[in-house]
Amino acid sequence: MRVGTDSLRLGTGFDVHRFAPDRALVLGGVRLRERDGLLGHSDADVLAHAIMDALLGAAGMDDIGRVFPDTDPGFAGADSMVLLASVARLLDENGWALVNVDAVVICEEPRIAPHREAMLGRLAEAMGVDVKRVSLRGTTTEGLGFTGRGEGIGAQAVALIQRAAVEERPAGQPEGQARVGLRQRPEERL
Repeated sequence: MRVGTDSLRLGTGFDVHRFAPDRALVLGGVRLRERDGLLGHSDADVLAHAIMDALLGAAGMDDIGRVFPDTDPGFAGADSMVLLASVARLLDENGWALVNVDAVVICEEPRIAPHREAMLGRLAEAMGVDVKRVSLRGTTTEGLGFTGRGEGIGAQAVALIQRAAVEERPAGQPEGQARVGLRQRPEERL
């Protein structure tokens, strides 16, 4: 078998959480309601968790359970947007840049469409990328399985990353800031 270049890498992520009556529901960094949220060690943002696993998998790194273990009390109730920003920074520090992320939330309710733009904005901001690099949809399972019975929410994500280009450093710019990657603003990459 021939081996291709290592400049592009693809990763997938999947996460599920069950509903919990006394938790806020947070999806894609957007607080949708104060009750009937998802059970988890952090804020249980199932969408952000799937995206983090996709990014980490694409880079050949450990999954979020090892990067942010639920046995660590420091992550109890953690904001998943902060965790996602940490993953983006980790990839950037290892020379990877995001090409795009595509995700789907699987649930009977809430409907994703009314919150889609806000979620896209929060996810892109956490990753430090233009919102055009993130796509999101919601779907149901037509009443089948645990999501169909309204027991929880699932999410799947795929991420494509590439080796970050290293540009010439302009005079006066500190070393390490010339790398083009996830944490730079999109206009800085042009």
